[in-house]
Amino acid sequence: MDRREALRLLATGTALQLAPRSLLAAMREARNLVDASSAPRTLNAHQDATVRTMAELLLPRTDTPGATDVGTSEFIDLMLTEWYDEEDRTRFLTGLAEVDLRTKTLFAGNFVEATPVQQAAILTWLGQKMTEDANAAPRPRRGSHAVTRNFYSMFRSLTLTAYYTSEAGATQELHFQMIPDSHDACAPVPPAKGGAAHK
Repeated sequence: MDRREALRLLATGTALQLAPRSLLAAMREARNLVDASSAPRTLNAHQDATVRTMAELLLPRTDTPGATDVGTSEFIDLMLTEWYDEEDRTRFLTGLAEVDLRTKTLFAGNFVEATPVQQAAILTWLGQKMTEDANAAPRPRRGSHAVTRNFYSMFRSLTLTAYYTSEAGATQELHFQMIPDSHDACAPVPPAKGGAAHK
């Protein structure tokens, strides 16, 4: 599976349901890169703060980790830097700027400076716009998937993928049990407590 196909699955929200082996391998590789990254490469400091705030509103910390705890903004920055082409990267960054423009128009400040109630209102507006865009888009042919042009849909897909491909999201939220990549059929069996090993 190439990166464009993986992005198509991410954009349509089917990545987590289908989870082909090559996509899971790519997400595992991405997670390793996120863990090793030190600073954003595409997002500036303000954009990174906006992404963190929006992601945490979508997936707040409760009795399980929130979006910030699992490195969601780092994951999104990695996708923008390594996987997205210039057109998709520009669409995402333009949408992020529109979040601030809308917040300034309604509340005279940036999104990160807004109150939680104001931020929730902006996310509600983004959700309504996403639904309108989806309803206005032509229906994909049977067996194909439409690639979204909507910023908030891109953001949500990236946020959910970032969260549920993290160890905490997979194990604590989805109760996913990791299956080893290989099986050692001839591995020695340690002796049982109080008795000899069976041969």
